[in-house]
This record gives sequence, C-alpha cells and structure tokens, in this order.
Amino acid sequence: MAITLAVDCMGGDHGPSVTLPAVFDFLRHDSDCAAILVGREDALRPQVEKLAAEFGDRVRIRHASEVVGMDEPVASALRNKKDSSMRVVADLVKEGEANAAVSAGNTGALMAISRFVLKTLPGIDRPAICSILPTRRGSTYVLDLGANVDCSPEHLLQFGIMGSSLVSALEHKEQPIVGLLNIGEEDIKGNDVVKRAGELLRESDLNFVGNIEDIYKGATDVVVCDGFVGNAVLKASEGLAQMIGGGLKEEFSRNLFTKLAALVALPVLKSFRRRFDHRRYNGASLLGLKGIVVKSHGSADQLAFLCALERAAEAARQRLPEMIAARMAAVAPTPTLCD
Repeated sequence: MAITLAVDCMGGDHGPSVTLPAVFDFLRHDSDCAAILVGREDALRPQVEKLAAEFGDRVRIRHASEVVGMDEPVASALRNKKDSSMRVVADLVKEGEANAAVSAGNTGALMAISRFVLKTLPGIDRPAICSILPTRRGSTYVLDLGANVDCSPEHLLQFGIMGSSLVSALEHKEQPIVGLLNIGEEDIKGNDVVKRAGELLRESDLNFVGNIEDIYKGATDVVVCDGFVGNAVLKASEGLAQMIGGGLKEEFSRNLFTKLAALVALPVLKSFRRRFDHRRYNGASLLGLKGIVVKSHGSADQLAFLCALERAAEAARQRLPEMIAARMAAVAPTPTLCD
C-alpha cells in the first residue's frame, strides 16, 4: 500500500532545517511512501528543487501562509490561523490526500485542530496522546500523556482499547498486555475512578493484568492513566534521564583515572545510550481521531523526526483508525458519554 504523509515542515523548534532532511531520509529508506511538504513555499522550494530528480512526484509542496507558534494560545491557533501549516496537514488527511499527518508543533494546538477537523471515532469521547517509554524489557506504550486531565472510568477503558489497538498495529501483537497505573497492585488501591476503571477493564476482552506500579519493569505493553498522571510521569522520566546522563558524564570527566575508565567503558556506554536514546522513541500518536496524526517532540532533531515519520507510516499501513473503531464496537459497544 502506497502511503502519503502530510508533514508540517514549519512546526517545532527548528522548522525546515530538521523536518526536510528527515523527510528526505525517510523517503530514501521507504520507496513506497510519498510526502506532501506543508509550509511557506519560499522556505521549502529551494531545498526540494535540489532533489527533484531523486524523488520526482513522491515529493510535492502545499503552501501554507501561517505558522502556529510553540507558545501560541490554542484558541488563537484554532480560530485565527486557518491557513497554518498545522491546519493544512489535518485538512489533507480529512480530504484523503494524505494517509497521516506529522507535526512537531504546539501540542495543545495540534490536538485541538485535529479534533476539530477530523472528529472522533464512534464510541470515543476524547482523543488521547500515546507515546513509548523504554523499559527493562524493551518498551511500553503509555496513555494519556496530557490531553485529558480529568477522566472518567469509561474514558480510561477507551484509552485501554486505543492503546491495545496501537500496539497491535505497530508491534504486530494480537493480544497486547494492558495494565492500569495505580498506587498499588491490589484491586482495593486507588481512588474511585481508578477502581471502577479496573472493573471495566477486567470485564472487557482486553488482555488486562490489573494494576501496576512500576512502568519501567516492562510487564505490560500498554499502561493506562489519566492525562495529569501521564504527563507528570513523562516529565519526571525525561528529567531523570537527563540527570543520569549528565551525572555519568561528570563522573567520568572528574580526573585522569576516571577519563581512562571512560575509555574502557566506552562500548558499554554507547550501547546504553543507544538503548535508552529518547530520540528513537519519538512520535506520539493522537488516538481516537478519524485519521492518523503523530506529534513529534518540538525539540526533535533529524533522527527523532525520522522516527515520528516511520511511526505515522506504519500506523497508516495498518489502518489504525479502522482497527480502533472495530475494537470499540467489539469491546465496548456502549453509548458514548457527553464531555
């Protein structure tokens, strides 16, 4: 299946200086894909023309006259910038010109615009942000990571269904293991919302193993939580990773002997760095929409943005929205809630 990605080339901290090289690398590695580069044509045209012979009609530009700022209020981006690169990539997915959209721009604005343009799937009350965290056994998908601060038990059930569908699509696992993040593994632990969510998840046909405390143990493929908890976990994890990396560098640079020890340990350190390199886990899926939208980290470099493109392409190949809709119909055929 040929896949076309709509790429917001203007979003993020670096804009075209990162997004364009990443797109070109992606197309070189995946000959079945094409890209619609969305942004200010004067910023994109010179670089695209240099590679016209290499990519031909696999790359084309869609001009967008506006850019959503990284700190711009969501309401302003949604109401006042209808020709922003972020809005145009969502429109391209809705119109069927692209199979998926990728942006490194303002997260809140991207979620609001995507929800407004694409709408939610039947049975889904609120879209959720799902991303990957490395664990001792590989990786796990966590949702929600900030889109929904206050959630009902039914919302958490829907997150479990969406996360399970995503893992099935990207990791090709028929029955992903789902866990509910809680303050203890016992069923009696947690607040009323989490307790009821656990009951709903147990009653579903998901491969639910109950409450979990330690995400990084890697005992589950999917971890379900509300957006407040998920975002706090994500930010704390990023801070911890930076602290450990910085601490190791300081200790190995302390004196001549530690520098020599660093040389001896270099192969191990390189392997460790690659295994837990946050760039390789870049690309958060906005789940529950009638279309595929992947959010890259705003500070993503070329490698990180490339990983986000790869995740979007694979989700499109597996027809992720259709998978989620089918699972919703089979697992939770109950009426949707009002927000």
